[in-house]
Amino acid sequence: MPRFLRQSVPDVILVEPDVHRDDRGFFLETWQRDRYRESGIDVEFVQDNHSRSAHGVLRGLHLQVRHPQGKLVRCVEGEVFDVAVDVRPDSPTFGKWSAATLSAASFRQLWVPPGFAHGFCVVSENAQFEYKCTDFWARGDEITLAWDEPTLAIPWPVTDPSLSEKDRGGLSLAEVRERLEQAAR
Repeated sequence: MPRFLRQSVPDVILVEPDVHRDDRGFFLETWQRDRYRESGIDVEFVQDNHSRSAHGVLRGLHLQVRHPQGKLVRCVEGEVFDVAVDVRPDSPTFGKWSAATLSAASFRQLWVPPGFAHGFCVVSENAQFEYKCTDFWARGDEITLAWDEPTLAIPWPVTDPSLSEKDRGGLSLAEVRERLEQAAR
C-alpha cells in the first residue's frame, strides 16, 4: 500500500507508492481514485502535463488566479527539488511552503492542492516531470510568485538558476495576495 505523508503545510501530501520490482523491472500505480480519495486527495483530474528540463532550470512558482489547479506531480527521469507555497489569502498557513525531492529512483509524488503556487528546480543532468491537474490551463489567468521571494527564504539547491522571462518577473508574496483578493471580490 502507498504511504500518504502530510507535510509541514498539512494540505500538501507526499505519496510514497508501493513499487513492485523483480528481475524484469518494476510496476506501480501512479493514481488510483479510491485509494487517493481515502487519503485526502479527493479530486478529478482534467489535464496531464509533461516537461523536460536541463540541470539548473527552475520553473515557477506558478499559480492560476480564477482557475486554481491542484497538481499531483512526479519526476520520471532525473531529480528535482519541488516546492508548494500556500497562497490562499485566508489560510492559516498563508506564505508557508513545503518542499520535497522527487526523483525517478524514488517514485515519490507530491500533491499540491488548489490555491498553492508550485515550482521545481532540476538538480540532475536532466529531468522529465509529469503532473496531473484538476483544472485546465487558462491563458491570461496564470501569475508567477517570485522564486526568490525574501519572505519565503526557500533554500533552492541551485544558486543561479536558468529562468524563463516570465519566471524572472515574478511577483512578491504581497502582490500575489492582492491579486487573489481582488479576484475574489
